[in-house]
Amino acid sequence: MELNNIKPASGAKHAKRRVGRGIGSGLGKTAGRGHKGQKSRSGGYHKVGFEGGQMPMQRRLPKRGFKSQQLQFNAEVTLTDIAALNAKEVDVLALKQAGLISNLAKRVKVVKTGEIKTAVVLKNIVATAGAKQAIEAAGGSLV
Repeated sequence: MELNNIKPASGAKHAKRRVGRGIGSGLGKTAGRGHKGQKSRSGGYHKVGFEGGQMPMQRRLPKRGFKSQQLQFNAEVTLTDIAALNAKEVDVLALKQAGLISNLAKRVKVVKTGEIKTAVVLKNIVATAGAKQAIEAAGGSLV
Protein backbone atom coordinates (compact mmCIF):
# COMPACT_ATOMS: atom_id res chain seq x y z
CA MET A 1 0.00 0.00 0.00
CA GLU A 2 1.33 3.40 -1.00
CA LEU A 3 0.14 6.88 -0.16
CA ASN A 4 -0.91 7.45 -3.77
CA ASN A 5 -3.25 4.44 -3.62
CA ILE A 6 -5.22 5.55 -0.54
CA LYS A 7 -8.85 6.38 -1.25
CA PRO A 8 -12.05 6.63 0.83
CA ALA A 9 -14.21 3.54 1.35
CA SER A 10 -16.84 3.01 -1.31
CA GLY A 11 -20.01 4.91 -0.45
CA ALA A 12 -18.23 7.23 1.99
CA LYS A 13 -18.13 10.10 -0.50
CA HIS A 14 -21.02 11.20 -2.70
CA ALA A 15 -21.73 14.06 -5.05
CA LYS A 16 -23.29 17.21 -3.60
CA ARG A 17 -26.96 17.65 -4.49
CA ARG A 18 -27.23 20.31 -7.22
CA VAL A 19 -30.61 21.96 -6.85
CA GLY A 20 -32.29 24.50 -9.11
CA ARG A 21 -30.70 23.17 -12.32
CA GLY A 22 -33.75 22.58 -14.50
CA ILE A 23 -36.79 20.30 -14.77
CA GLY A 24 -34.85 17.22 -15.88
CA SER A 25 -32.83 17.07 -12.68
CA GLY A 26 -35.96 16.58 -10.57
CA LEU A 27 -34.82 19.41 -8.29
CA GLY A 28 -35.55 22.40 -10.50
CA LYS A 29 -37.91 25.35 -9.96
CA THR A 30 -38.44 25.44 -6.17
CA ALA A 31 -35.33 23.28 -5.52
CA GLY A 32 -37.00 21.07 -2.93
CA ARG A 33 -38.14 24.01 -0.78
CA GLY A 34 -41.87 23.80 -1.47
CA HIS A 35 -43.77 26.98 -2.38
CA LYS A 36 -43.31 30.50 -0.99
CA GLY A 37 -43.09 31.30 2.73
CA GLN A 38 -40.21 32.17 5.02
CA LYS A 39 -38.61 28.71 4.81
CA SER A 40 -38.34 28.87 1.03
CA ARG A 41 -36.36 32.14 1.10
CA SER A 42 -32.61 32.50 1.16
CA GLY A 43 -31.47 33.18 4.72
CA GLY A 44 -35.05 33.03 5.93
CA TYR A 45 -35.43 30.98 9.07
CA HIS A 46 -36.22 31.55 12.73
CA LYS A 47 -34.64 30.87 16.08
CA VAL A 48 -35.31 27.71 18.06
CA GLY A 49 -38.61 27.92 19.94
CA PHE A 50 -40.03 30.68 17.72
CA GLU A 51 -43.76 30.18 17.23
CA GLY A 52 -44.54 32.79 14.60
CA GLY A 53 -44.98 35.64 17.06
CA GLN A 54 -47.25 33.66 19.39
CA MET A 55 -46.00 33.65 22.99
CA PRO A 56 -43.58 30.71 22.99
CA MET A 57 -44.00 27.70 25.24
CA GLN A 58 -40.98 28.47 27.44
CA ARG A 59 -42.47 31.90 28.24
CA ARG A 60 -46.07 30.71 28.68
CA LEU A 61 -45.29 28.16 31.36
CA PRO A 62 -44.74 29.22 34.98
CA LYS A 63 -41.21 29.16 36.38
CA ARG A 64 -40.59 27.60 39.76
CA GLY A 65 -37.68 26.67 41.94
CA PHE A 66 -33.95 26.84 41.75
CA LYS A 67 -31.32 24.10 41.77
CA SER A 68 -28.07 25.29 43.24
CA GLN A 69 -24.88 24.34 41.41
CA GLN A 70 -23.22 24.02 44.82
CA LEU A 71 -25.14 20.74 45.38
CA GLN A 72 -22.68 18.88 43.15
CA PHE A 73 -20.02 19.38 45.81
CA ASN A 74 -22.14 17.75 48.54
CA ALA A 75 -22.41 13.99 49.05
CA GLU A 76 -24.22 11.61 51.37
CA VAL A 77 -23.16 8.19 52.61
CA THR A 78 -25.06 5.75 54.79
CA LEU A 79 -23.98 3.90 57.90
CA THR A 80 -24.19 0.68 55.85
CA ASP A 81 -21.69 2.10 53.32
CA ILE A 82 -19.24 3.02 56.09
CA ALA A 83 -19.61 -0.38 57.76
CA ALA A 84 -18.88 -2.07 54.40
CA LEU A 85 -15.54 -0.20 54.11
CA ASN A 86 -14.06 -2.16 57.07
CA ALA A 87 -11.68 0.71 57.88
CA LYS A 88 -10.72 2.14 61.27
CA GLU A 89 -10.41 5.70 59.94
CA VAL A 90 -12.59 7.13 57.19
CA ASP A 91 -12.05 10.43 55.42
CA VAL A 92 -13.25 12.01 52.17
CA LEU A 93 -10.35 10.55 50.17
CA ALA A 94 -11.09 7.01 51.38
CA LEU A 95 -14.74 7.39 50.32
CA LYS A 96 -13.71 8.65 46.87
CA GLN A 97 -11.29 5.75 46.38
CA ALA A 98 -14.02 3.28 47.40
CA GLY A 99 -16.33 4.86 44.79
CA LEU A 100 -18.99 5.80 47.35
CA ILE A 101 -18.93 9.50 46.46
CA SER A 102 -18.09 11.46 43.32
CA ASN A 103 -14.68 13.00 42.74
CA LEU A 104 -16.28 16.47 42.81
CA ALA A 105 -17.55 16.04 46.38
CA LYS A 106 -16.00 18.28 49.01
CA ARG A 107 -18.50 18.03 51.87
CA VAL A 108 -19.73 14.65 53.04
CA LYS A 109 -22.55 13.87 55.44
CA VAL A 110 -23.37 10.51 57.00
CA VAL A 111 -27.07 9.67 57.23
CA LYS A 112 -28.61 7.07 59.49
CA THR A 113 -29.62 4.36 57.05
CA GLY A 114 -28.74 0.86 58.18
CA GLU A 115 -26.53 0.21 61.17
CA ILE A 116 -22.88 0.05 62.16
CA LYS A 117 -21.29 -2.40 64.59
CA THR A 118 -17.58 -1.54 64.39
CA ALA A 119 -15.81 1.50 65.84
CA VAL A 120 -14.94 4.00 63.13
CA VAL A 121 -13.24 7.40 63.33
CA LEU A 122 -14.64 9.90 60.79
CA LYS A 123 -12.30 12.74 59.79
CA ASN A 124 -13.70 15.94 58.24
CA ILE A 125 -17.08 14.29 57.77
CA VAL A 126 -20.29 15.50 59.38
CA ALA A 127 -23.20 13.32 60.42
CA THR A 128 -26.86 13.69 61.19
CA ALA A 129 -27.86 13.49 64.86
CA GLY A 130 -29.11 9.89 64.52
CA ALA A 131 -26.00 8.77 62.62
CA LYS A 132 -23.70 10.44 65.15
CA GLN A 133 -25.48 8.66 67.98
CA ALA A 134 -25.18 5.29 66.19
CA ILE A 135 -21.45 5.80 65.46
CA GLU A 136 -20.70 6.78 69.07
CA ALA A 137 -22.76 3.84 70.37
CA ALA A 138 -20.55 1.50 68.29
CA GLY A 139 -17.45 3.05 69.88
CA GLY A 140 -16.53 5.39 67.03
CA SER A 141 -16.14 9.16 66.91
CA LEU A 142 -16.20 12.21 64.63
CA VAL A 143 -13.04 14.29 64.41
